[in-house]
Amino acid sequence: MSAALSKVEAQNLFRYVLRLGDLSLVLGQRLGEWVGHSPALEEDLGLANIALDLIGQARLLLTYAGEIEGRGRGEDEIAFLREHGEYLNAILVEQPNGDFGHTIVRQVLIDAFQLELYQRMTASTDERLAAIAAKSVKEILYHLRYSSGWLVRLGDGTEESHVRVQTAMDSLWPYTVELFADDELDRAMADAGVAPRLAEVQAAWIARIDKLLEEATLKRPASRPHSWHGKRGQHSEHLGYILAEMQHLQRTYPGARW
Repeated sequence: MSAALSKVEAQNLFRYVLRLGDLSLVLGQRLGEWVGHSPALEEDLGLANIALDLIGQARLLLTYAGEIEGRGRGEDEIAFLREHGEYLNAILVEQPNGDFGHTIVRQVLIDAFQLELYQRMTASTDERLAAIAAKSVKEILYHLRYSSGWLVRLGDGTEESHVRVQTAMDSLWPYTVELFADDELDRAMADAGVAPRLAEVQAAWIARIDKLLEEATLKRPASRPHSWHGKRGQHSEHLGYILAEMQHLQRTYPGARW
């Protein structure tokens, strides 16, 4: 982080890094719910490994956010001791797991988004974010291979599996609008060279998703206007249940350490 950042620039960077960290944190927590409940041992381990990667990304990002903020908060305090409206993740990642196919569809949508975003962020003017992005890209490539492989197997599989994943795609697609709905913060980060422009990310994401959908014999749902603003701290009720479970230990035993 540059020492020359103004107060406003630092606040903007702090909130932007929180957005990235919270997306990985909440999705990692969601995937962790599959441990011991997956349809097969291999999938149990596969989803758990992806969840661990996401939590690892969140740790790097939330640690950096704490340093930018300068209030002495570390990754644990930021992850576990904020209120509902202080989380800045897109609402897509807090949606319930549903069945295995539903989880796979959600994962494909996010994996493709993160890959296009982080590949471009490796050229960020913020050296710390560029380094985190470079490390994350290696992990996300594996995540997308896993999730897209299952999307094709289920979409081009049995009649039932096809119907299930198409239904999941129809249900989750509207939430993807928020990923690319740039606001003042997104534009400020792009203008500073910290992050890529979301229109560029979206174009590449659509091209990648369309190719996968064709292979999986699935249809891309029609886009609809969105009314979700998780990136601004306005969340669905689902996040409350996630936080109740995720924060229980720290709230009950403040400062607890293993």
